[in-house]
Amino acid sequence: MYIPSSNKEDNLDALHNLIRAYNFATLITSHNGTPFATHIPFMLDDKRGPYGTLVGHMARANPQWQYFTTVDEVLVIFQGPHAYISPSWYTGEFNVPTWNYAVAHAYGCPKIIEELGEIQQLLDRLVDNHESSRPQPWAFTWSERHINLTKAIVAFEIEITKLEGKFKLSQNRSQTDQQQVIDGLNLSTFESDRAVAELMRIGAQSDK
Repeated sequence: MYIPSSNKEDNLDALHNLIRAYNFATLITSHNGTPFATHIPFMLDDKRGPYGTLVGHMARANPQWQYFTTVDEVLVIFQGPHAYISPSWYTGEFNVPTWNYAVAHAYGCPKIIEELGEIQQLLDRLVDNHESSRPQPWAFTWSERHINLTKAIVAFEIEITKLEGKFKLSQNRSQTDQQQVIDGLNLSTFESDRAVAELMRIGAQSDK
């Protein structure tokens, strides 16, 4: 990934927070020179490995998992919030539109999880992560039918061996421009725009 020095984000906590918040990611492999991508949710175990370990699953009918034994490395892309930036928010006479965004690229070698208990824990954790904030959270009550359904998926983990972060958040602009971008984004009705504004605000505070 092309990362200008001003946009490089190497704070592990910041990258882990992005992965957790935007855990529906793109898993990319290459087979016989052809890229293959699958869009799936991941869970992060930040206690294993120098950069953490990703855990996920896909349909057994998806051929991508069969490539795991023939690849040395896979890429998982976590797309954080992104927003169009209007030139009207900048000072000066000559300005052009651009896009602000935050993204993390995680690299590693996948390992298939075979043990049923581990697969059940993975699914329990994934469901709990997305159900816990609901008024009436749903949870697995593991029946024989549920267990049989696990045969239709392949669970796996990826210890992250390299983690890249790019937070393009108007770092090349003046403080005045940055604040005007934040103010403009905060007026938006789009949640992603306001999320970018919040990342910019946090970044501006950490620079002080």
